[in-house]
Amino acid sequence: MKGMLLAAAFLLAGCASQQHLQGNPQQGRAEVVAAMDKVNGYWQKTTPAQEWPFWNVAAYHTGNLEAYKITKNATYLRYTQDWAEHNKWLGAKSTDKSKWKYTYGETDEHVLFGDWQTCFQVYADLYKLQPDPVKIARAREVMEYQMSTPNDDYWWWSDGLYMAMPVMTRMYSITGNKQYLAKMHEYFTHSRKIMYDDDAKLFYRDARYVYPKHKSVNGVKDFWSRGVGWVFAALPRVLDDLPKDDPHRAEYEQMFRDMAASLKKAQQADGYWTRSLLDPAHAPGPETSGTAFFTYGYLWGINNGLLDKAEYLPVARKGWTYLTTVAVQEDGRLGYVQPIGDRAIPGQVVDKNSTAHFGVGAFLLAGAEMVRLIDGATEKGAN
Repeated sequence: MKGMLLAAAFLLAGCASQQHLQGNPQQGRAEVVAAMDKVNGYWQKTTPAQEWPFWNVAAYHTGNLEAYKITKNATYLRYTQDWAEHNKWLGAKSTDKSKWKYTYGETDEHVLFGDWQTCFQVYADLYKLQPDPVKIARAREVMEYQMSTPNDDYWWWSDGLYMAMPVMTRMYSITGNKQYLAKMHEYFTHSRKIMYDDDAKLFYRDARYVYPKHKSVNGVKDFWSRGVGWVFAALPRVLDDLPKDDPHRAEYEQMFRDMAASLKKAQQADGYWTRSLLDPAHAPGPETSGTAFFTYGYLWGINNGLLDKAEYLPVARKGWTYLTTVAVQEDGRLGYVQPIGDRAIPGQVVDKNSTAHFGVGAFLLAGAEMVRLIDGATEKGAN
């Protein structure tokens, strides 16, 4: 009975979503914004803004600011401003460059570790809304020091592409310094070399999980949903600020299209993606963070002309339907978010009570792009 009710909910929500995009766009826009307000309102009421600037929290704020851009909800903006001011526009705080590290670490000496740099893209977005050099001073100090080194292996895990690539393009857009773009491609090339599977067109989480050294429980390639999601969401955020004539833009765009085609095949009938993309039985059941990042990526690709709407809108719609009918709980909690980790873990419990900063951030990214899709349809209808 429960399965029948769930299937019915997906069917009804899918019909409603299609009507939103083909019937009454304004009604559809209001319903998407209402879903975003429900989730974000719950999050901000239950989570203080005064948290540290590490990746998990900063990733939420990347989505919160996109939600602000399409809702103009001043409460959203104030929440992120309070967080940035609480952290004094810093990431990791060490001032002794001789001790700066980029291996995994949660200490103030791990300044060059990308998880401590995610906050810089949020600070840059706040700078763009209201310029003040203080907001990006530490970002410039850290990133420009990093670029002065000969090292190219800063991004050795797939999450790092989301955490740090958009910092580079945002800082370029503010400073005009093309070294940001050149170094970004240099670091990205290293990442691609050690983590990208040219046949599957997907990223492993890091070098430890490359097939055949590592396999899923059923002996196939094990691509971690959220790890791939970080990359699929990073590319749009990079392309937003990347110049049209950048010599490597076509490479990023082609990788994004290739990943979109691969991910389409891995989507489950109920709209979500499982934690191990090519082996659903490895860790079965829905997972929200990867699904939200993929839904965001598809909607962004459609909105920006990189993905064919006829082919990929049904994929995005199914993802959004899962997010709003299954992942979002009655009180606004966003459930089925796999906890912090680095892989799909057989037997790990992920249920309606499982939530996290980055899952909410990803949901808000997807919602913002859904609104932009509806707004685009409204604008075309008015012409």
